[in-house]
Amino acid sequence: MVILVKKYIQDYITEIDNYINTTYHSDIDEVIRIHLRKIKFFQHERIVHLFVTLFFALFAILFTFLIKTSYCFIPVAFILYIILLFYIFHYFFLENSVQYMYKQHDKLIKIANR
Repeated sequence: MVILVKKYIQDYITEIDNYINTTYHSDIDEVIRIHLRKIKFFQHERIVHLFVTLFFALFAILFTFLIKTSYCFIPVAFILYIILLFYIFHYFFLENSVQYMYKQHDKLIKIANR
C-alpha cells in the first residue's frame, strides 16, 4: 500500500512538472482546480500517517519502559521501533511531497496570471 501511494504521488508530481514546463498551457483553471483537490487528498494522507506514526512512537516508548518489568517485551519493542522507522521515512516523504505541491501550485497561479 505504501509503495502504491508513493508511486502515485511521484507520478502525479512528475505530471504536473511536465505540464508546468510545457509552452502551451491549455485549460489551466481546470488543472489548478484538480491540483488543489489532489493537495487536499495528500494532506489527508499526511495527517493520517502523522497520527499512526505518533501511535507507534507512543507504543514503542511504552514497551521500552515495560522492558524493566520483563525482558520478554524486548522483541515487541524492537519490532515497534523498526515499524516506527519506516513510518517516519514515509511521513517525511509525504510532508516533502505536499510542500513541493504547494510550490507547484504557486507556479500554476503565475502561469494563469500571465
